Amino acid sequence: MSKVVLEGYIVVPDNDLAAVTAELPTHIQHSRKEDGCLQFEVTQQPEAQNIFNVYEEFVDRHAFEAHQLRVSTSAWGNIAANVERHYSVTEIE
Repeated sequence: MSKVVLEGYIVVPDNDLAAVTAELPTHIQHSRKEDGCLQFEVTQQPEAQNIFNVYEEFVDRHAFEAHQLRVSTSAWGNIAANVERHYSVTEIE
């Protein structure tokens, strides 16, 4: 099976920045505890407060898709609904 890596960044609208920033630690904590999560990092750029770098690794496609499903129904999914996403997802043998 191939490991799945998501990397890129998100752009948070000004109106959502406070809520996204407040919920982000919980989102990271829950994501890191998921079965199959190898690495999960989201870091705010100091020079551009609305941009957050994202790097995720999951053991396989199934674990990645389970993460995506959980997020879609979570508080984070609701709070981050207006976030602009710029990702690439690759599978690595």
